[in-house]
Amino acid sequence: MKINPLYKEKFLDKETNEIKFHSSEGDPVAVILKKIKTDREFNSDFFRDYLAGLMIKLKNEPVDSMTLIVPPFKDFEKYFAGEKEFLRSMAEGLQLGNYSFDNYKSTAKKARPFEVNLHYSDNSLLKRVVTDTNYVMNAVFMARDLVNEPAIKLTPLELASRAKKELALPGVKVIVWNKKELEKRKMNAILAVGGASDNPPCMIIIHYKPAKSAKKKIALVGKGVTYDSGGLSIKPTSGMLDMKADMAGGAAVIGAIKAAALLKLPVELIGVVPAVENMIGGKSYKPGDVIISASGKTIEVKDTDAEGRIILADALHYVSGQKPHQIIDFATLTGACVVALGEIAAGLFTENNELAEGLLQASNTTYERLWQMPFWSDYEKMIESEIADVANLGPRWGGAITAGKFLQNFVDPDIPWAHIDIAGPALKHKSRSYTEKYNTGFGVRLIIDYLLYTINNGK
Repeated sequence: MKINPLYKEKFLDKETNEIKFHSSEGDPVAVILKKIKTDREFNSDFFRDYLAGLMIKLKNEPVDSMTLIVPPFKDFEKYFAGEKEFLRSMAEGLQLGNYSFDNYKSTAKKARPFEVNLHYSDNSLLKRVVTDTNYVMNAVFMARDLVNEPAIKLTPLELASRAKKELALPGVKVIVWNKKELEKRKMNAILAVGGASDNPPCMIIIHYKPAKSAKKKIALVGKGVTYDSGGLSIKPTSGMLDMKADMAGGAAVIGAIKAAALLKLPVELIGVVPAVENMIGGKSYKPGDVIISASGKTIEVKDTDAEGRIILADALHYVSGQKPHQIIDFATLTGACVVALGEIAAGLFTENNELAEGLLQASNTTYERLWQMPFWSDYEKMIESEIADVANLGPRWGGAITAGKFLQNFVDPDIPWAHIDIAGPALKHKSRSYTEKYNTGFGVRLIIDYLLYTINNGK
């Protein structure tokens, strides 16, 4: 195939980063040359973001295949944790750009077959990376489907049903505690938040045990509010539009355990997802109420729209009793965290430096970015209650931190614990090509990379 000299001239132009031309033979093939500048703006997400954007564009092009020649790792090694991560960023980008959620479009077109051929100097390594990436992306897409599903379909019990279906895998057991079981176990915090809905609350408990003995047991807890109206402290309509995604933490936990099981990771996992709808009715819990949680600690309700932390209180208490080596929770918990960090990063709250180190390392690798926030004891005074052990809301300032401090009341202090507020990056946003159109499934890739970090480093 001959390349027009004009293309070469454009490619050398300082303002042109990409040129495209079609083969002269008229085949349905487009050739794209991409100029890569390893400058201060280049980062470990470049290939993931670029290839996802390219796949989105190619959906509207008259082409049915693509061949990608992967550049040498040595040219980019300072930007990546290793060669696997370098290759993984490309494999993930190709798949992320191919995600769509058009289940409810009557005019949705059937996806046409599109073939991608990858070539690399170490094809054996490439094959292993692509195989593992396929497992992880299968779980990411499942989590994204859950977060994008309308609440009219995805009720608490439907979330539990889908978790059972998706996690019908070797080594995985799923138990669902219905309303009657929650009452038996005095999980009054979950029951209070879910009390006004015609769709009853439940708690999803997932246990993954690898075939080989595991040296570590890690608990993952995810907020599962399948719809949040705000309760009696009702949200405005604009605030409700995205509230089908208020179970994104739960989706991340379900997705991560699916990926871990598919990868057969040698770590034991306990996943807990308290699932509720926060609605309005005669049985609504009210500002001013006092709830006796499963731990026995009492909660003064100052705002029914601060409901996620209330249901997590029972879940964190339960999982603490399972004596894991670590607990990590994921929750779309506060708008305050979005105010602080925007939509591109989740807030990390922990007093354990080793846990923070591993999570931040995984964040850098996956580009599911975390920023560690202050978590000093000073903030505990802000949620003191005159009539109960703790209030579910503090003053306006430092709201993401006081929310985390509320949760800390229900975690065994001897167990390393991290709280991750994903309220910003869990929802669609314009910072990356693969987050722009649909809610993101944030957390699945992060958790898997963290688990790999702990396994490989003996942490």
